[in-house]
Amino acid sequence: MVSESPGGLWRPGLPGEALNVNVGGVRRRLSPRALAQFPDTRLGRLQAAASEEQARQLCDDYDPSKREFYFDRHPGFFLCLLHFYRTGRLHVLEELCVFAFGQEAEYWGLGDCFLAACCSGRYHERRLECHRRSWDEESDVSSVDTSPDDISDFNQDLQRYRAVRCGQLRKRLWLTMENPGYSLPSKLFSCVSIGVVLVSIAAMCIHSLPEYQEHDEDVAVAHPLLLRLEYFCIAWFSFEVASRLLLAPSLPRFFRHPLNLIDIVSVLPFYLTLLVSVMLGRSSKLGSMGKVVHVFRLMRIFRVLKLARHSTGLRSLGATLKHSYREVGILLLYLAVGVSVFSGVAYTAEKEEDVGFDTIPACWWWGTVSMTTVGYGDVVPVTVAGKLAASGCILGGILVVALPITIIFNKFSHFYRRQKALEAAVRNSDQREPSLSVGASSTEDGASQASNETSREGNFAEPRSRASDVASTP
Repeated sequence: MVSESPGGLWRPGLPGEALNVNVGGVRRRLSPRALAQFPDTRLGRLQAAASEEQARQLCDDYDPSKREFYFDRHPGFFLCLLHFYRTGRLHVLEELCVFAFGQEAEYWGLGDCFLAACCSGRYHERRLECHRRSWDEESDVSSVDTSPDDISDFNQDLQRYRAVRCGQLRKRLWLTMENPGYSLPSKLFSCVSIGVVLVSIAAMCIHSLPEYQEHDEDVAVAHPLLLRLEYFCIAWFSFEVASRLLLAPSLPRFFRHPLNLIDIVSVLPFYLTLLVSVMLGRSSKLGSMGKVVHVFRLMRIFRVLKLARHSTGLRSLGATLKHSYREVGILLLYLAVGVSVFSGVAYTAEKEEDVGFDTIPACWWWGTVSMTTVGYGDVVPVTVAGKLAASGCILGGILVVALPITIIFNKFSHFYRRQKALEAAVRNSDQREPSLSVGASSTEDGASQASNETSREGNFAEPRSRASDVASTP
């Protein structure tokens, strides 16, 4: 104990003098003998303090008249601390979460090594579980697809329409095009859009059939009917992009949205191909640019992604893949390690045989096909050692692929529910909008009144809390 001399000088406490401690209103007199057993704890260092300045650095306040040290900490944990000084073992306080308990233990200078055996395992399990949940929540909150953030952004978009000409009409048209469940016209528009996408994909597939391929001077040309369908689909897709661009409440957000980028990519190849054809002439005169044109035409396959705008499941799948990059990265790492190991083993076992295992890089194809359990059968081992390596490769691939599937599925369910919540907010936007516009001023007045009441309550709350601190427990 440290005490104050009659002359006002700080001097160490007398042997056997108790330490007066007030922790969150709970007062206790602690035996110096018990504190001396744990000199590295905060109270043990306070007991051995050589000056008032050193003692004040270890507590929140000091009352020289009562020679009492005050700590603004959790009083419930202080009772566990008293039990620790009596028994030498710290037991977990159930009313505190594991992180708050750990912070209190760290403040008082107690490590995990002081935890009792009956509480140590449960404490560490709960801590790991909380870490896992916080990691999942962090990865979800960072998503642009999270429901609370999306709903907030959606409400901000609705507010922007109030400041533009024909804002109410533009808002209804925008909601009609953006959300299939908004109204009956939006459902009809969604059905037409899906039908045009399917027709475009079907026309592209039919164009690859020999019966529908025509040639003009050894140059492949599109069938007239398929060409008309292509023009119709491009006209519809261009109408969609232009309409969404004109009706969008925010142009920067429009160009950042993945679905809008998909819409632009779906029509861009047609106009690029048309531009190249007009500038350079017929396909026979394109030369090396002909391959570029074919690449542009191949990009039409991305039109199938336009279905994501009308499918909650596809949008949820995209968000899941975006925010499961850790699991996907681990999966690819496991596959890469497995392919490398089993390819080397298969090469060693089969290099004497003429079955396609000529080099280790050539065996990577076989390892990838085997680990993913595809099994094309183009390259197979013939020796006993090679077959054993193939068996291990297949079994290892099953385990590697199965491990992250549960995590990815849980995230998919999570994003699916959030996407449904966002769609419900869009459907109910018209019901909320009038109430928001009519009651805006009353809401502001109510909020200011509530804030004033809260501030008055806060001013009274501080004396009450101080009074509770003064009320001691002998």
